[in-house]
Amino acid sequence: MTTGIVGGAGNAVAAYNAALKRMGAPGIESREQAGPGFSEVLQELAKNAVETTKGAEKASLQAVEGTADLQQVVNAVTAAELTVQTVTAVRDRVITAYQEVLRMPI
Repeated sequence: MTTGIVGGAGNAVAAYNAALKRMGAPGIESREQAGPGFSEVLQELAKNAVETTKGAEKASLQAVEGTADLQQVVNAVTAAELTVQTVTAVRDRVITAYQEVLRMPI
């Protein structure tokens, strides 16, 4: 019975993972067991940002109509402002990381 490098590596990872679990440390999870990937996290954050912005717009429209509480409007607009600042900061970090990858020698 001969195992290839990949099979042997899988066994080594499984053994290392088992040893970590016995010691009470978090193990190396497989992709199926791991949490969401980077793209899924960004998609979820984008959806949340859009919903927050829509909520602020709705609250602002209600304020113009005179049907909203001023405190709710201020809270919604402040949350939207914070969301826009966060999205801008994440965008800037992603662009900076991409530019650094482009500068890497091949």
